[in-house]
Amino acid sequence: MDGDGSGNVSGGGRATFLGLPEPDGEPFDVVILPIPFEMTTSWGEGTEDGPAACIAASSQVELYDPLLSEELPCGLRIHTAEAWASDAPTLLDQLDSIHEHLVPWMRGEVFPILLGGEHGILPPTVRALAGHPALAGDLSYLTVVQIDAHADLRDSLNGERFSHGCAARRALDAGVGSLIQIGIRALCRDEAEFAALDGRVETFYARDLFSPCDGESGWARLLARIEAIEGPVWLSFDVDGLDGALVPDTGTPVPGGISHWGAVEIIERLFASEANVLGADVNEIAPGADSPLTEFSAALLATKILAAHTASHLRSKGE
Repeated sequence: MDGDGSGNVSGGGRATFLGLPEPDGEPFDVVILPIPFEMTTSWGEGTEDGPAACIAASSQVELYDPLLSEELPCGLRIHTAEAWASDAPTLLDQLDSIHEHLVPWMRGEVFPILLGGEHGILPPTVRALAGHPALAGDLSYLTVVQIDAHADLRDSLNGERFSHGCAARRALDAGVGSLIQIGIRALCRDEAEFAALDGRVETFYARDLFSPCDGESGWARLLARIEAIEGPVWLSFDVDGLDGALVPDTGTPVPGGISHWGAVEIIERLFASEANVLGADVNEIAPGADSPLTEFSAALLATKILAAHTASHLRSKGE
């Protein structure tokens, strides 16, 4: 590993993802964007500390991935940006600040991987993505692939329409054309009815994916659907989409979720498909007081996304 065990660049300096040395100036191929946003958590707290904890944990992640011929960064210039910060007084002002922070990184010149922060970062993220050349201002061309325990399709939660529990609904309101939800297993009746009736939403419930009583493999149906995705895609991975045993310190861990290897397969299949994956976020990271498992699991997800993007990037260049 290139790190010193603390998440810092070898020889000291600012913490970087995987402990990789910072490139000497632009251009960059990939940017890691820490977004420590937390304003609407409804149970466990700590997501504002999640991105930094994930970056620190990533120093213990191996740089080898079997998708690649050499260890990361595999020739790519990977930049870990300064964390977003805002003292804006209201929730909407904070979300607008996130949008403004992300816009320069969403123009197609670099592959962004966001580390959050509560899932409420999704609506300002897709709004910032509207300027990407693959979308040309029209979010109806965008498919969001959401891996999550929760549907996040409420119109409001605790009286707040921009709560983390409304993130997917607000992304649809922003104009997103298609939403593929994977691993959902905690939702209210209104969300279930909305998902069933809105043609933009396609849901792969965890029970259908993993039920031992399902005579036809729900997992195989999911993988076939992922392989059929075309066009621009944003991957939004709420870490509570994983089984709760893997992320015990996220705000709302739920049993019955996706295994680590299941997550790896989803990510690899998505990046090997005809989809044009524009970027990704890994959100709802919260550090543990007694164990680093949650932030380490998140670091593994972000690293797999990075490796899968790198493999796709190199394939497109014929390398």
